Amino acid sequence: MKQSIITAFLGRTQDRFSEYQQPTTLRERLELVSKIDGVTGVEVVYPYETGDAIETKAMMEEFGLEFAAVNANIKKEPKWVPGALSRHSEELRNGAIDVIKQAKDYAKQVGAPRVSCCPLSDGWDNLFQVDYQIAWRNMVDSVAKAADYLPEIPLFVEYKINETRVNCQLDSCAKTVVLLKEVANSATGVTIDFGHSLLAKENPAQVLAMCETAGIDYYIHTNDNDWFFDWDLVGGSRNFLHTVEFFFYLKEYGYDKYFTADASPRIFDMLGFFRQHAQMNAAMWNLVEKLDRKKYRQLMAEERHMDLMDLVRTEIYRL
Repeated sequence: MKQSIITAFLGRTQDRFSEYQQPTTLRERLELVSKIDGVTGVEVVYPYETGDAIETKAMMEEFGLEFAAVNANIKKEPKWVPGALSRHSEELRNGAIDVIKQAKDYAKQVGAPRVSCCPLSDGWDNLFQVDYQIAWRNMVDSVAKAADYLPEIPLFVEYKINETRVNCQLDSCAKTVVLLKEVANSATGVTIDFGHSLLAKENPAQVLAMCETAGIDYYIHTNDNDWFFDWDLVGGSRNFLHTVEFFFYLKEYGYDKYFTADASPRIFDMLGFFRQHAQMNAAMWNLVEKLDRKKYRQLMAEERHMDLMDLVRTEIYRL
């Protein structure tokens, strides 16, 4: 199991009410990651914390870290607050596409294997706010243009049901799969954030099966929440069995990319928080490794539901 952290969470964060933790430089963030056992990678946010590519690559080598991804942020600038990839303005759309392209350039320079992008500002707050058909077509065309550029660095698109808009254009895995099917570029995939899947009232394990069936690649963000808000909690701390089932299918499907912590310590000790997250993930991953997955799937095929529940109780919950 390869684990990484989105480095933006290793500094100051804020919500509508307060600020948390102290500001840190990218170097300080990488040094913190190097102190967390079991974590060997990072996902950095372009262009707000990436810095010079040569210097960043040297720091990564100094701390013995790898890149899981480069995260292209197209929601922070005021001009993109009402939307980026789906906007009527071709100039604004192209500006957002250029950021993704530049993130790909940066990823190639530093040796990152992929770019991830979560277009949270693309959506609507009010009814009669957007022309849904035009907005969708703009999303498809924009993602297609970004994906066509530098295809050796694939583009993974992350969905979320809401925030920063009341309704995001890409609010579910199914809708994101439909979009990528229309884009029709193999150098694309879905960033499956475990917590975002919960918010969309999906079963995260079924989401994996959907992508596998559709032939869509995926990359994983780990965290947890209460199904109502994106709290970005320690993995498995609220939804243990859902996480174990998620990991079960990731093992079945041979997932070998990074598991990236999209989690926020907020009031908690930062190092302690991410150490717990990494340890919880590793423990659940190792638990799944010990299961006879063939037996579980055979019982599923035979519809022996209570026998399966007995295994869940004794082998997973260990009760």
